[in-house]
Amino acid sequence: MNRVLAHTGVEVPIVQAPMGWIARSQLASAVSNAGGLGVIETSSGEVDACMAEIARMRELTDKPFGVNLPLLFIRDPRVVDLVANSGVRFVTTSAGSPAKLLPTLKAAGLTVYHVVPNLSSALKAVDAGVDGLIVEGGEGGGFKNPDDVSTLVLLQAVHERCDVPLIAAGGICDGRGMAAAFALGAEGVQMGTRFVSAAESPVHANYKQAIVDADDTGTVMLNRKSTPCVRALKTERAREIDRVGGFDRAIFGSVKDVYFGGDMEASLALAGQTVGLIHEVLPVAEIIKRTVEGFHRIRREQGERTQAGAF
Repeated sequence: MNRVLAHTGVEVPIVQAPMGWIARSQLASAVSNAGGLGVIETSSGEVDACMAEIARMRELTDKPFGVNLPLLFIRDPRVVDLVANSGVRFVTTSAGSPAKLLPTLKAAGLTVYHVVPNLSSALKAVDAGVDGLIVEGGEGGGFKNPDDVSTLVLLQAVHERCDVPLIAAGGICDGRGMAAAFALGAEGVQMGTRFVSAAESPVHANYKQAIVDADDTGTVMLNRKSTPCVRALKTERAREIDRVGGFDRAIFGSVKDVYFGGDMEASLALAGQTVGLIHEVLPVAEIIKRTVEGFHRIRREQGERTQAGAF
């Protein structure tokens, strides 16, 4: 029995990452309707808007969906109680220790998975009582741990020590990545950049095209010696920040000009290294369909080779 499927109630163990402002009902409902788990963000800090998006999800889908609570970005503490009482059954926590939120979330009967960037965080989260982990390697886009560990290594390390269901994140955008993650112990995968570039994503066409046009070296880790550390597309502004060595958090005040205005130099365009593997804008349903087909094809071929005793 796949424990991620049991915990989420979805048909396919593919989770959409909770990108700020982007992971709202338009995108999340498309993911849920295609059999995956759409997730509503709260990292934008727009509590009332995010709660409205949760309500909107029930108009757009009758399938399960989740909500993310990023501890570092919770400026309005009422969001935790609002989410706990919203009727959502699955929550992911991130950017901090889940211990302070677990009593409220578990009392409401929610299943909670915590996002971890290293083994130490994974062990602490399991000790705190989470139901599962989202194991996120440094390949992923957005806010990162400056001491990044690749998904390939991190997933093995966490699987070796933690007996909870694992969702692999970072560097996964298709069936090949999903099959590799399952071979290392995952029972699900989370994809962010692949869904940012989907047809139903609310971001500007310029952002989607920049993802499609980027190669495997098309992103850069910024601010490793300060906070926040992020992985973003290698735009001219990102290159300049990399040369200077850091940036001020105020840069994100204009991030919506990138996301929805299409001005790729207005702020940072967060994205993961999978940009080098994404070659076209596709509908969410097609992305999930191709990912699942590729996953099963690889697993079948590997099974046949194993049966034959071949490498």
